[in-house]
Amino acid sequence: MNEWLKKNVVSPVWWGAKKLPPAAALIDLRTDKFYNEWIPSVYHTYARKALDERKVVLIENQPKGLGSAFSLLARDLEKNGSYRVHIHNIGNGLLPRKEWEKNSARMAADVADAKYVFLSEACGALSCLPLRSGTIVTQLWHGCGAFKKFGRSTMDLKFGMDQKHADRHPLYRNYTYVTVSSPEVKWAYEQAMGLEAQPDVVRPVGVSRTDVFFQERFRTEALDRVFDKVPQARGKKIFLYAPTFRGRIALAETPDYTQFDLRALRGALGEDALIFVKHHPNVSASRIPKIPEDLEGCFAVDVTKLLPVEDLMCAADVCITDYSSLIFEYSLLDKPLVFYAFDLEEYGGWRGFYYDFSELTPGPVCTNMEALCACLAQAGDAYDREKLRAFRQKFMSSCDGRSTSRIEQMVFGADLAGE
Repeated sequence: MNEWLKKNVVSPVWWGAKKLPPAAALIDLRTDKFYNEWIPSVYHTYARKALDERKVVLIENQPKGLGSAFSLLARDLEKNGSYRVHIHNIGNGLLPRKEWEKNSARMAADVADAKYVFLSEACGALSCLPLRSGTIVTQLWHGCGAFKKFGRSTMDLKFGMDQKHADRHPLYRNYTYVTVSSPEVKWAYEQAMGLEAQPDVVRPVGVSRTDVFFQERFRTEALDRVFDKVPQARGKKIFLYAPTFRGRIALAETPDYTQFDLRALRGALGEDALIFVKHHPNVSASRIPKIPEDLEGCFAVDVTKLLPVEDLMCAADVCITDYSSLIFEYSLLDKPLVFYAFDLEEYGGWRGFYYDFSELTPGPVCTNMEALCACLAQAGDAYDREKLRAFRQKFMSSCDGRSTSRIEQMVFGADLAGE
């Protein structure tokens, strides 16, 4: 194990001060040292090795597994067979701090001689590294379009950090490429990631994870997976409810069933409907509300841990959401979208949007349960196909089923699947 890990991660003693400062100051000092001294030190130690032209590092923030942003790229790398793929699950904000620090240190050591690095979320540990010029870093990102604000776009909002902190611990540095879903949203990512002075970094070549929606085989198999897990869904009209999280990531919350009234929906939709509830992955299991026992299974099913959102979108007849960026992917399937924005004013003030909410949304916006029940009861009639088509053309024009191929050409100089 690296000496840095022994001294600074495993040990609870971080400095030899006789009198400890307040807790907040301890956190700031520890974070400063972590990003500015310890992680760069690990990188420098391992950067003495020659750059490995066949090494690919995938950085996943989720504590386990590999997210859908990487799935097609990982498949192509495996088929190609000439690259060595290393996966690091970081868990920033999702794991205890010491575990996140250990994971980040291991990642920094591994990245030190890697030619190719891919990630799908912000990673402060990567952004603080003094990367050598030969390393190519590609941010695939985990969403499409530009809906709710993130990164440096939120510095003047409750959700965001202040400028001093953002400058001291940058989250979006060292990128060679950032892939986005259309030319329309390029400006938003440049603003959020502080890349306005680097116009060649953000590339509207499409989003890899959207390619599956253009594959008939995937859509068919997705339905099979859904009905295998939830057999009672066969023959029902499926409503997918997928809200985004509220609050800060570490303490993320989700709407409960007083805000999203399942009993009212049962009365409006009847026995031929089934609601799939998919909470945001940032919401911990302890904060996910329980579906009432008499409705569980027969009218509503919590599929948060049961099925991936891509499968659920393929199975859904109607998608209900609030401020989630899944609206961009779902628009590719040409099916009705309904927005339940019961806390629009509060959420907008907390997080903010890149576009006016009422102009952005390609479907009905409901602010209370009465309106939502009425809308869903005739969701097919409320479906404005032309509005959805215009929305898709504006925000998803680079997503055509060939995004992964273009990304591979851009990064590796070849389509890995057809090299």
